[in-house]
Amino acid sequence: MSSPKLKVVIPAEKRAGEARVATVPDVVGKLIRAGLSVEVESGAGDRSQATDEDFRKAGATVSARVDLATADVVLSVNALEPAVLAKLKKGALTISFLSPTASLDSITAAKNAGVTAFSLELVPRISRAQSMDALTSQALCAGYRAALVAAELSPRFFPLLMTAAGTVTPANVIVLGAGVAGLQAIATARRLGAVVSAYDVRPSSADEVRSMGATFIDLQLEVLEGAGGYAREMTEDRAAKQRELLTPFIAAADVLITTAAVPGRPAPRLVTAEMVKAMKAGSVIVDLAAETGGNVEGAKPGEIVEVNGVRLWGGKDVPSQLPFHASQLFSRNCLNLLMLMIKTEEGNTSIALDFEDEIIAGSAITHAGEIRHEGARNAITGAGKN
Repeated sequence: MSSPKLKVVIPAEKRAGEARVATVPDVVGKLIRAGLSVEVESGAGDRSQATDEDFRKAGATVSARVDLATADVVLSVNALEPAVLAKLKKGALTISFLSPTASLDSITAAKNAGVTAFSLELVPRISRAQSMDALTSQALCAGYRAALVAAELSPRFFPLLMTAAGTVTPANVIVLGAGVAGLQAIATARRLGAVVSAYDVRPSSADEVRSMGATFIDLQLEVLEGAGGYAREMTEDRAAKQRELLTPFIAAADVLITTAAVPGRPAPRLVTAEMVKAMKAGSVIVDLAAETGGNVEGAKPGEIVEVNGVRLWGGKDVPSQLPFHASQLFSRNCLNLLMLMIKTEEGNTSIALDFEDEIIAGSAITHAGEIRHEGARNAITGAGKN
């Protein structure tokens, strides 16, 4: 007699403004073929063009209210609320964006419930984990969206146009930060015909910037390459010198897109209010880091602020503004991470966690009633939440 199938539950996202869903119908089919059962909360995929009927056709059960107490695995985009985590059975797995420094109440609840909680922010940036890297897949969406927003807000054409009435010069776009989001913003702005320059504190980014057809801005400053391909934090003296050298480039720009971030920390301040005032009227700034403090002084998440004729757009839930493809990419990331933890023997599936695997060890925040991630553990102790 075969054992009951492991049950994967997909709840609807509760965070305001969230339009993504953790699993799309195509991935549901892959989960079922792997020997798991899937239950989806009704309406979970509506905003990402995945209807209840689509999920049913893929083989999922659709429920008006999912039974989280029977779930072996819960997949979600955002961290589950503490009250939800408290309902999960001991040994259940959760996979989501679970900030080790910001989601302290959820982490504490997962520990107390004996839940093994995995954070997609912590998936190591190694070649074997690329298919599980949700930070990268969602940054891709954000970078693409940033260039489209900039083009929409700008009063200028992006491309060079030769017309009977004369020549229209192309827009001058500058991108700060040449990670995944920055490179996609560069590529999209270039496809729209703009002249693009970019800066990053990591000189290793120069070749990638040039490969996109953009010019790399070299300020001749010290290297700030961090672990895992991320930029590391800089001193205030270094930041002040960088801002000084960037000022003339930014003042000449028609569009400025900022994408710089340091995982787990407030966004670095790259552009001051004085630098914004130096830009010409009609210029546009798109700050993708507005939700974590902003690269640009004065940026407000989800708002457009006007300063001396310069329009400053603060990003909020940016990947959710492209929910169809953002959900597709995110769900594949979750699938690939989950498949590392599933063992099938004689037709039966079970959870098998190998903490010798650096991907599993690196992305697990809680397990067996303990907080495994040092940063989360220290933050919770410091906040007195344990």
